[in-house]
Amino acid sequence: MITAFKEHLETHFFQLKNKRVLLAVSGGIDSVVLAHLFSKSDWDFEIAHCNFSLRGKESDADAVFVEQLAANLNVRFHIQKFDTEAFAKAEKVSTQMAARELRYTWFEEVCKESQLNYVVTAHHAKDDLETFLINLSRGSGIEGLTGMDAQGDFVVRPLLPFSREEIAKYAQDHNIKWREDSSNNSDKYLRNHLRHHAIPALEEAAPQFLSQFKKSMQHLQESANLLEDYTALLFSKIVTQSFKGYDLHITQLKATPNTKAVLYQLLKNFDFTAWDDIYELLDSQPGKYVASKNYRLIKDRDVLILTKNTERENSVYKFESAQHELQLPDLKLKKESVPDFKRPNSSEAYFDLNLLEFPLLIRKWEEGDTFYPFGMKGKKKLSKLFKDLKYSTIQKEAVWLLCSQEDIIWVIGERTDDRYKINSTTSNLVKFTAEYD
Repeated sequence: MITAFKEHLETHFFQLKNKRVLLAVSGGIDSVVLAHLFSKSDWDFEIAHCNFSLRGKESDADAVFVEQLAANLNVRFHIQKFDTEAFAKAEKVSTQMAARELRYTWFEEVCKESQLNYVVTAHHAKDDLETFLINLSRGSGIEGLTGMDAQGDFVVRPLLPFSREEIAKYAQDHNIKWREDSSNNSDKYLRNHLRHHAIPALEEAAPQFLSQFKKSMQHLQESANLLEDYTALLFSKIVTQSFKGYDLHITQLKATPNTKAVLYQLLKNFDFTAWDDIYELLDSQPGKYVASKNYRLIKDRDVLILTKNTERENSVYKFESAQHELQLPDLKLKKESVPDFKRPNSSEAYFDLNLLEFPLLIRKWEEGDTFYPFGMKGKKKLSKLFKDLKYSTIQKEAVWLLCSQEDIIWVIGERTDDRYKINSTTSNLVKFTAEYD
């Protein structure tokens, strides 16, 4: 196996040969064999071990074993102990998901501190098969059925072409010792249940199942690549960049065959899970939206707006009379005294300083807000103004208001209040200028 492993590294990971890597070693047979193979391949590596504190003294014994392995191989050793169950409870995720997040976050920190280029894991061919079956049981799309990446931006999996039997034979032939994880004997987790029951049954029914599975994965990956290329072509026809996000044009979407599949392909990398709700947005009323952890998709007339799911700014800022400028999260507001009036653009506003009561307040708009638009005698709801301006939800959220006490004197970037306009008797003129980041 060592010859095949070296050839595999030279053929598929030649660009990593001069890179320093971090091996994730649990103490089990797969990762221990991986460490021995890297040592035999004269690779510059260090070893990292996560103690997830899930099996008491057994977990601590694993850590001692891996530390001794690193010493025997004469490589640097990193260890981190986690309270995995507490983290899982706090984050409201499964123990397995908690362990995954904890280990990869820590691996990244170790790599950064030690100037290592990649994390190397010991996933092998049957791990790939187990992942395929898990994703298949969850109704995954094609990207979930293409298996693990042999090399990602951060993680490298050089054992994927090798079977568990090959790894076990190598360990036996070289008298390699390892630790058995007692939790692997339990069917509590889906992966273990598949490993103990489903996969042996498949291999009994079709002895060549694993090798044929590898061929199927290759075909699926080629199909996935073709789909990605097709999606890239559609992107320029359907999507345009807009105010703080991207617009997906509904007319073009509906005119494209397999609309739902196209929409899924365009949005699959933005954490969305409520796909039926997303598909319904195409025919929903404006203003409806679907949110993921980090993004929102908002229906706005003939487009779906994709934007980051940021928290609404609820702060109220004060502009004191002695101030000349104020920096807000996405806006700088400047104030200056001027001798005369000039026709302003949308980012400028003039007021009679004698009518203003400092400190002025700057805040976001709220439902029920009203003002008296310049040139009109009556008041108007801001919601009606935004409707007239055909503002999207994103544009409305971006609006700032300049207020004198309770009165809105300027919907910044749009209209000033008629009650605070200058006239022929104005002797103390002040100009505000808005600069957006």
